[in-house]
Amino acid sequence: MSENVLVVGATSAIAGHAARAWAGRGARLFLVARDPLRLAALADELGPAVAGTAQGDFCELDRAATHVDSAAAALGDIDVALVAHGLLSDQRETEHDIDAATRSITANFTSAVAFLIPIANRMEARGSGRIAVLTSVAGERGRPRNYTYGASKRATSTYLEGLRSRLYPSGVSVHDLRLGPVDTPMTRDHPKNALFGDAARVGRGVVRAIDRRRHTAYLPGVWRWIMPVVRHLPEPLFQRLPFLSGR
Repeated sequence: MSENVLVVGATSAIAGHAARAWAGRGARLFLVARDPLRLAALADELGPAVAGTAQGDFCELDRAATHVDSAAAALGDIDVALVAHGLLSDQRETEHDIDAATRSITANFTSAVAFLIPIANRMEARGSGRIAVLTSVAGERGRPRNYTYGASKRATSTYLEGLRSRLYPSGVSVHDLRLGPVDTPMTRDHPKNALFGDAARVGRGVVRAIDRRRHTAYLPGVWRWIMPVVRHLPEPLFQRLPFLSGR
Protein backbone atom coordinates (compact mmCIF):
# COMPACT_ATOMS: atom_id res chain seq x y z
CA MET A 1 0.00 0.00 0.00
CA SER A 2 1.22 3.51 -0.76
CA GLU A 3 2.10 5.85 2.10
CA ASN A 4 0.36 9.14 2.76
CA VAL A 5 3.08 11.63 3.66
CA LEU A 6 2.88 15.17 5.02
CA VAL A 7 6.04 17.20 4.40
CA VAL A 8 6.28 20.49 6.31
CA GLY A 9 8.99 22.76 4.95
CA ALA A 10 8.87 20.84 1.68
CA THR A 11 10.89 23.33 -0.39
CA SER A 12 13.99 23.11 1.80
CA ALA A 13 16.74 21.28 -0.08
CA ILE A 14 16.74 18.22 2.17
CA ALA A 15 12.96 17.88 2.46
CA GLY A 16 12.62 18.31 -1.30
CA HIS A 17 14.92 15.36 -1.90
CA ALA A 18 13.05 13.30 0.69
CA ALA A 19 9.78 14.14 -1.11
CA ARG A 20 11.31 13.00 -4.40
CA ALA A 21 12.36 9.70 -2.80
CA TRP A 22 8.86 9.10 -1.43
CA ALA A 23 7.21 10.04 -4.72
CA GLY A 24 9.54 7.72 -6.59
CA ARG A 25 8.23 4.73 -4.68
CA GLY A 26 4.57 5.59 -5.03
CA ALA A 27 3.77 7.67 -1.94
CA ARG A 28 1.08 10.35 -1.97
CA LEU A 29 2.26 13.69 -0.66
CA PHE A 30 0.88 16.84 0.89
CA LEU A 31 3.42 19.67 0.79
CA VAL A 32 3.55 22.70 3.09
CA ALA A 33 6.07 25.48 2.46
CA ARG A 34 6.67 29.23 2.81
CA ASP A 35 7.58 30.18 -0.75
CA PRO A 36 4.62 29.85 -3.14
CA LEU A 37 6.71 29.83 -6.33
CA ARG A 38 9.09 27.14 -5.13
CA LEU A 39 6.17 25.17 -3.73
CA ALA A 40 4.37 25.27 -7.07
CA ALA A 41 7.56 24.24 -8.90
CA LEU A 42 8.10 21.24 -6.61
CA ALA A 43 4.45 20.18 -6.91
CA ASP A 44 4.69 20.39 -10.71
CA GLU A 45 7.88 18.33 -10.68
CA LEU A 46 6.34 15.58 -8.53
CA GLY A 47 3.13 15.59 -10.51
CA PRO A 48 0.38 13.08 -9.60
CA ALA A 49 2.19 12.11 -6.38
CA VAL A 50 1.08 15.43 -4.86
CA ALA A 51 -2.43 15.26 -3.39
CA GLY A 52 -2.36 18.89 -2.24
CA THR A 53 -0.29 21.83 -1.06
CA ALA A 54 -0.51 24.67 1.44
CA GLN A 55 1.53 27.85 1.68
CA GLY A 56 2.15 29.87 4.82
CA ASP A 57 4.54 31.44 7.29
CA PHE A 58 5.41 28.84 9.92
CA CYS A 59 5.62 31.49 12.60
CA GLU A 60 1.86 31.99 12.24
CA LEU A 61 1.34 29.30 14.84
CA ASP A 62 -2.44 29.19 14.70
CA ARG A 63 -2.32 28.02 11.07
CA ALA A 64 -0.41 24.81 11.77
CA ALA A 65 -3.45 22.76 12.83
CA THR A 66 -5.33 23.99 9.74
CA HIS A 67 -2.50 22.76 7.50
CA VAL A 68 -2.56 19.36 9.22
CA ASP A 69 -6.34 19.12 8.79
CA SER A 70 -5.99 20.02 5.11
CA ALA A 71 -3.34 17.35 4.65
CA ALA A 72 -5.49 14.69 6.30
CA ALA A 73 -8.47 15.65 4.16
CA ALA A 74 -6.45 15.54 0.92
CA LEU A 75 -4.61 12.31 1.74
CA GLY A 76 -7.41 10.47 3.55
CA ASP A 77 -5.05 10.13 6.52
CA ILE A 78 -1.42 10.80 7.41
CA ASP A 79 0.91 7.79 7.70
CA VAL A 80 4.18 9.74 7.87
CA ALA A 81 4.80 13.36 8.85
CA LEU A 82 8.14 15.07 8.29
CA VAL A 83 8.63 18.45 9.99
CA ALA A 84 11.62 19.94 8.19
CA HIS A 85 11.37 23.73 8.33
CA GLY A 86 13.72 25.97 10.29
CA LEU A 87 15.78 29.15 10.36
CA LEU A 88 19.57 29.38 10.63
CA SER A 89 19.65 32.65 12.54
CA ASP A 90 22.45 35.21 12.85
CA GLN A 91 23.93 34.37 16.25
CA ARG A 92 25.38 37.81 16.94
CA GLU A 93 22.07 39.46 16.12
CA THR A 94 20.24 37.17 18.57
CA GLU A 95 22.68 38.23 21.31
CA HIS A 96 21.61 41.89 21.07
CA ASP A 97 18.04 41.81 19.78
CA ILE A 98 15.32 39.95 21.66
CA ASP A 99 13.10 40.05 18.57
CA ALA A 100 15.77 38.24 16.57
CA ALA A 101 16.23 35.69 19.35
CA THR A 102 12.48 35.15 19.57
CA ARG A 103 12.19 34.68 15.80
CA SER A 104 14.88 32.01 15.92
CA ILE A 105 13.27 30.15 18.82
CA THR A 106 9.81 30.38 17.26
CA ALA A 107 10.98 29.19 13.84
CA ASN A 108 13.09 26.33 15.17
CA PHE A 109 11.12 25.13 18.21
CA THR A 110 7.69 26.65 18.86
CA SER A 111 6.50 26.33 15.27
CA ALA A 112 7.56 22.67 15.20
CA VAL A 113 5.50 22.07 18.35
CA ALA A 114 2.53 23.81 16.71
CA PHE A 115 2.58 21.11 14.02
CA LEU A 116 3.49 18.23 16.34
CA ILE A 117 0.48 18.73 18.61
CA PRO A 118 -2.20 18.11 15.94
CA ILE A 119 -0.13 15.47 14.14
CA ALA A 120 0.54 13.51 17.34
CA ASN A 121 -3.05 13.72 18.55
CA ARG A 122 -4.38 12.52 15.21
CA MET A 123 -1.97 9.57 15.00
CA GLU A 124 -2.47 8.65 18.65
CA ALA A 125 -6.22 8.47 18.15
CA ARG A 126 -5.75 6.24 15.10
CA GLY A 127 -3.12 4.06 16.76
CA SER A 128 -0.45 4.25 14.06
CA GLY A 129 1.88 6.60 12.24
CA ARG A 130 5.43 7.89 12.08
CA ILE A 131 6.55 11.41 13.02
CA ALA A 132 9.99 12.73 12.08
CA VAL A 133 11.60 16.10 12.76
CA LEU A 134 14.85 17.52 11.44
CA THR A 135 16.88 18.76 14.39
CA SER A 136 20.61 19.47 14.54
CA VAL A 137 23.88 18.39 16.07
CA ALA A 138 24.12 22.05 17.15
CA GLY A 139 21.66 21.16 19.89
CA GLU A 140 24.04 18.78 21.62
CA ARG A 141 26.45 21.39 22.97
CA GLY A 142 26.21 25.14 23.30
CA ARG A 143 28.86 26.88 21.19
CA PRO A 144 29.41 30.64 20.80
CA ARG A 145 28.85 30.50 17.04
CA ASN A 146 25.26 29.22 17.14
CA TYR A 147 23.93 28.72 20.67
CA THR A 148 20.55 30.42 20.13
CA TYR A 149 19.85 28.16 17.16
CA GLY A 150 21.34 25.19 19.02
CA ALA A 151 19.22 25.80 22.11
CA SER A 152 16.02 25.77 20.05
CA LYS A 153 17.05 22.53 18.37
CA ARG A 154 17.93 20.96 21.73
CA ALA A 155 14.51 21.97 23.01
CA THR A 156 12.96 20.23 20.00
CA SER A 157 14.95 17.05 20.69
CA THR A 158 13.84 17.08 24.34
CA TYR A 159 10.23 17.55 23.24
CA LEU A 160 10.58 14.59 20.87
CA GLU A 161 11.99 12.39 23.66
CA GLY A 162 8.90 13.01 25.77
CA LEU A 163 6.55 12.67 22.82
CA ARG A 164 8.14 9.34 21.84
CA SER A 165 7.51 7.83 25.27
CA ARG A 166 3.98 9.24 25.40
CA LEU A 167 3.08 7.76 21.99
CA TYR A 168 4.86 4.43 22.43
CA PRO A 169 1.79 2.58 23.81
CA SER A 170 -0.29 3.71 20.82
CA GLY A 171 2.15 2.34 18.22
CA VAL A 172 3.20 5.74 16.87
CA SER A 173 6.95 6.13 16.32
CA VAL A 174 8.85 9.42 16.73
CA HIS A 175 12.16 10.09 14.97
CA ASP A 176 14.74 12.73 15.86
CA LEU A 177 16.90 13.24 12.75
CA ARG A 178 19.95 15.22 13.80
CA LEU A 179 21.64 16.96 10.91
CA GLY A 180 25.24 17.94 10.69
CA PRO A 181 26.11 20.75 8.27
CA VAL A 182 24.75 20.11 4.78
CA ASP A 183 25.57 21.95 1.57
CA THR A 184 22.26 23.75 0.96
CA PRO A 185 21.14 27.33 0.21
CA MET A 186 20.83 27.83 3.99
CA THR A 187 24.59 27.33 4.37
CA ARG A 188 25.57 29.15 1.15
CA ASP A 189 27.78 31.65 2.99
CA HIS A 190 29.42 29.12 5.31
CA PRO A 191 32.96 27.86 4.58
CA LYS A 192 32.69 24.23 3.46
CA ASN A 193 34.80 21.31 4.62
CA ALA A 194 34.85 17.53 4.25
CA LEU A 195 32.18 17.08 6.94
CA PHE A 196 29.48 18.87 4.94
CA GLY A 197 26.84 16.48 3.66
CA ASP A 198 25.24 16.31 0.23
CA ALA A 199 21.59 17.42 0.30
CA ALA A 200 20.32 14.68 -2.02
CA ARG A 201 22.08 11.95 -0.07
CA VAL A 202 20.87 13.34 3.25
CA GLY A 203 17.31 13.61 1.92
CA ARG A 204 17.35 9.94 0.97
CA GLY A 205 18.86 9.19 4.37
CA VAL A 206 15.89 10.89 6.05
CA VAL A 207 13.49 8.48 4.33
CA ARG A 208 15.71 5.51 5.14
CA ALA A 209 15.96 6.43 8.83
CA ILE A 210 12.18 6.69 9.11
CA ASP A 211 11.76 3.35 7.30
CA ARG A 212 14.14 1.74 9.79
CA ARG A 213 12.26 3.37 12.69
CA ARG A 214 15.39 4.83 14.23
CA HIS A 215 14.57 6.88 17.30
CA THR A 216 17.61 9.09 16.74
CA ALA A 217 19.66 9.21 13.56
CA TYR A 218 22.64 11.36 12.58
CA LEU A 219 22.84 12.60 9.00
CA PRO A 220 25.44 12.38 7.55
CA GLY A 221 26.21 9.26 9.58
CA VAL A 222 29.75 10.33 10.53
CA TRP A 223 28.24 12.66 13.17
CA ARG A 224 27.13 9.61 15.12
CA TRP A 225 30.79 9.13 16.08
CA ILE A 226 31.82 12.77 16.38
CA MET A 227 29.09 14.07 18.68
CA PRO A 228 29.71 11.83 21.72
CA VAL A 229 33.24 13.25 21.86
CA VAL A 230 32.06 16.84 21.49
CA ARG A 231 29.25 16.34 23.99
CA HIS A 232 31.42 14.84 26.73
CA LEU A 233 34.53 17.01 26.53
CA PRO A 234 35.15 18.66 29.92
CA GLU A 235 34.26 22.35 29.83
CA PRO A 236 37.81 23.64 30.57
CA LEU A 237 39.18 21.61 27.65
CA PHE A 238 36.29 22.49 25.35
CA GLN A 239 36.86 26.21 25.90
CA ARG A 240 40.54 25.88 24.94
CA LEU A 241 39.76 24.37 21.51
CA PRO A 242 39.01 27.25 19.11
CA PHE A 243 37.62 24.98 16.37
CA LEU A 244 34.86 23.99 18.83
CA SER A 245 34.39 26.97 21.08
CA GLY A 246 35.43 29.80 18.76
CA ARG A 247 33.16 32.08 16.77
